[in-house]
Amino acid sequence: MKQTKTFYFVPYSIWLLLFVVAPLMLILYQSFFDIQGNFTFANYATYFQSGTYLTMTFNSIFYAFLITLFTLLISYPTAYLLVRTKHKQLWLLLIILPTWINLLLKAYAFIGIFSMNGTVNDFLSFTGIGRQQILFTDMSFLLVASYIEIPFMILPIYNALEEMNPSYLKASNDLGANSWETFRRVIFPLSLNGVKSGVQAVFIPSLSLFMLTRLIGGNRVITLGTAIEQHFLVTENWGMGSTIGVILIIAMFLMMLVTGEKKKKGAVHKK
Repeated sequence: MKQTKTFYFVPYSIWLLLFVVAPLMLILYQSFFDIQGNFTFANYATYFQSGTYLTMTFNSIFYAFLITLFTLLISYPTAYLLVRTKHKQLWLLLIILPTWINLLLKAYAFIGIFSMNGTVNDFLSFTGIGRQQILFTDMSFLLVASYIEIPFMILPIYNALEEMNPSYLKASNDLGANSWETFRRVIFPLSLNGVKSGVQAVFIPSLSLFMLTRLIGGNRVITLGTAIEQHFLVTENWGMGSTIGVILIIAMFLMMLVTGEKKKKGAVHKK
């Protein structure tokens, strides 16, 4: 048994070291060098003293919050209905299928849908409303980002609801609780772990979106992900780009800490 555990542990540890720990250490190391390759703390000083970077940080958190909120408002009712519907595996497959499509292809598809001569504007023109500027707006960016992230919010909530013990619901009904009280006092609290997992899966990637901000937002939405892209690919200031990356990593860890499952004091764990 120990040999089997070792057999699986060694390649996993190597993979974790090479593709998780090593890149994080390289980013941290590179953040202490300027564009000339000199060791410095100026990158961090520039970040915290610059109104531009602080505005980008606020924009990143604000848009990530909105994307997470929109996906949660759509995903929770969807997962709740999905658990109670027939052929749920088929519906799950249909929800998962869009994640198999490349993000760039989906972005270009939405460009065609939202453009001035796209499907949406054709419909608006047909109804007499007239063509509107939909593409390259904050709303189009939020809509597309939310659409892309929805499956990652639905799945953990669905799993939490699916694994819920039905006896709790029966007990609530036996005690005289109506549907709303059962949902508020039983279903939602027991599904919070799924909600937290979904929030992590959506909020953390949304902090560093840069391709959608360019293709769908038309660079009207400027986030830290956009700044990292510019520093690494345009200005070639890898030190500043790495510094922003470190800030994002810290923000992600804080998010995981806030939304992580907390162990209750005095809980007994079976060995």
